[in-house]
Amino acid sequence: MSKRIEAKYKIDRRLGQNIWGRPKSPVNKREYGPGQHGQRRKGKLSDFGTQLRAKQKLKGYYANITEKQFRRYYAEAVRMRGDSGENLVGLLERRLDAVVFRCKFVATPFAARQFVNHGHVRVNGRRVNIPSYLVKPGDVIELKDASKQLEVVLVASQLAERDVPDYIEVDHSKMQARYTRVPTLSEVPYAVQMEPNLVIEFYSR
Repeated sequence: MSKRIEAKYKIDRRLGQNIWGRPKSPVNKREYGPGQHGQRRKGKLSDFGTQLRAKQKLKGYYANITEKQFRRYYAEAVRMRGDSGENLVGLLERRLDAVVFRCKFVATPFAARQFVNHGHVRVNGRRVNIPSYLVKPGDVIELKDASKQLEVVLVASQLAERDVPDYIEVDHSKMQARYTRVPTLSEVPYAVQMEPNLVIEFYSR
């Protein structure tokens, strides 16, 4: 499990966007970066800066996964057939912690990573505690019986701020879901625009 070494909303403020669409994000009140010089950072970005910002935004969205791990996803996306940007998003959306978040079993991607790591999740009846585990179409994801009535789970399943996407079938009465297919970029319900093509350009320089 990779360790988050900074406050998650600092990612929002550094990027100047509410990347998870959360109502508590400080960007809703202050659209400038943290620190005493935050309001002065308004210069025009270079091509490199634009690509770097796109990478930071996408990497930060998935609970700020490590650079080493993110680069591995890039390498795999480039090896696969088809559009590399679409492939990258498809790989990220197959992460078990991302699927748990999309199912509304927990409120945030950070909580999803911790939830998986603590052994609350089963895939096809088998306990999996690796957040980066890649699920496949047809896999059944469910919470273990002792975790289904946890308050954090019940509260998250009722959140109105986001919906379960079409590529996942969820039964919240059983706290069980089925991953039906790998989504395209347009199907992923990001709160802000993501540009995986710029991420591919950043790494392929």
